[in-house]
Amino acid sequence: MSHDILVLYYSRSGHTAQLARFVARGIEEVPGMRARLRQVPPVAPVTETAMPPEPEDGAPYVTRDDLIECVGLAIGSPTRFGNMAAPLKYFLDTTGAEWASGALAGKPAAMFTSTSTMHGGQEATLISMALPLLHHGMLIVGIPYTEPLLSTTTSGGTPYGASHVAGHRGDNGISNDERDLARALGKRLADVARRLGTPA
Repeated sequence: MSHDILVLYYSRSGHTAQLARFVARGIEEVPGMRARLRQVPPVAPVTETAMPPEPEDGAPYVTRDDLIECVGLAIGSPTRFGNMAAPLKYFLDTTGAEWASGALAGKPAAMFTSTSTMHGGQEATLISMALPLLHHGMLIVGIPYTEPLLSTTTSGGTPYGASHVAGHRGDNGISNDERDLARALGKRLADVARRLGTPA
């Protein structure tokens, strides 16, 4: 049985990638659980050359095996008009075979996002990522209000998942609250996966 939880993200400016690393850190706080960091490649309306097999920086690109082998999934994206970014949506749109085989059914999943402004569509983006996961039969895990920081944070953090407010120039670092809530989300996701004992 695999004990890997796939932390899958798309990041343009690096904020979502940073949040992914904090989610991964929380996952690895649960004994026996490992985080597998992966990213989705960018998409463009016109492609003149093939994408390289590995990105120039950051985590490797995701493969089908990453999805099949994981015991849980955390996905992250910056917001685009209250929705996930096109590269992540494109990747999820190509998972019909995994949907048909039930490869993700019964596994826990969580979401995380980064926006420029406090009211830039964080919760809508998190919900947009949850919808295809529900179609896959995944069990959605959020951040409960038993996490005290959820009631006191003045930056990111929602019951729908972890979040970060990057600032309209993108110069806000991840706050202590955002970091701790992302770790709490990862830890909760890993704990649920461990309790379920989901076979890979």
